[in-house]
Amino acid sequence: MTNIVEAKSLVKNYGGFKALDGVDLSIPTGAISGLIGPNGAGKTTTLKALIGLCDVEGDLNVAGRDPRESRHKLMEDVCFIADVGILPKWLKVSQVIDYVEAVHPKFERQRAEKFLSTTEIPANKRIKELSKGMVTQLHLALVMAIDVSLLVLDEPTLGLDIIYRKEFYDRLLNEFYDGNCTIIISTHQVEEIEALLSHLIFINKGKIALNAAMSDLADTYTEVVVDPDKLERANALNPIYTRELLGKKCYTFESVPRAQLEPLGECLTPSVADLFVAKMKESKHE
Repeated sequence: MTNIVEAKSLVKNYGGFKALDGVDLSIPTGAISGLIGPNGAGKTTTLKALIGLCDVEGDLNVAGRDPRESRHKLMEDVCFIADVGILPKWLKVSQVIDYVEAVHPKFERQRAEKFLSTTEIPANKRIKELSKGMVTQLHLALVMAIDVSLLVLDEPTLGLDIIYRKEFYDRLLNEFYDGNCTIIISTHQVEEIEALLSHLIFINKGKIALNAAMSDLADTYTEVVVDPDKLERANALNPIYTRELLGKKCYTFESVPRAQLEPLGECLTPSVADLFVAKMKESKHE
């Protein structure tokens, strides 16, 4: 599988703050990738660099182009959404569709109108008159009507309740994603996107802490609920993180064979959220 994103040694400074500190990143074509990190970790700067909104040092190739040199052509194959709740409030629904049709060469009006026909959104209403859920549906209609090779979502469901967040991701997966388009999602709502992802990226302090296929995680990371009499043996295997779980010790191990861990207690594959915490805690002690 080829990579739609290839980045090497990306550096970005904002005054004395180093937002990106030698980022090396590859994202496979057709993947649904989650970009996860704490506040200030470099998530948004990374996404902006990928679409040419932020100048960076280093080598960068996105969909066969350098965003710093060919942003206009690149954006014909890329759609970037920063917050589905943001649309010009003074425009009518029909005018928003007219505008996107005029500015994006790969927008398919019929697809947008077909999607909107399944909602209760009136074409003559202004954005400010729509509920937040309707605005979400409208934004979805616009996104899913653009035939691009890369969709970049930066906190796309910020401020929405769980019903609309679930609808957004369900329809994105079932009605937009075809296995060829690549999707990059940056969000703090890790648990809600875990089932969608085929690829996972952790970033912290401007550095990539994890870049792996979801299918490879079980072979690399193991959580063990350690039996009380096995704690010393578990500590000797250098866990990357330890936490309390219902009065017991739960250890996270990296690259330790599961067969070696099974005698210590119940072995599990950590959730993305638990693995994220483990990797962030690990980096604090490096």
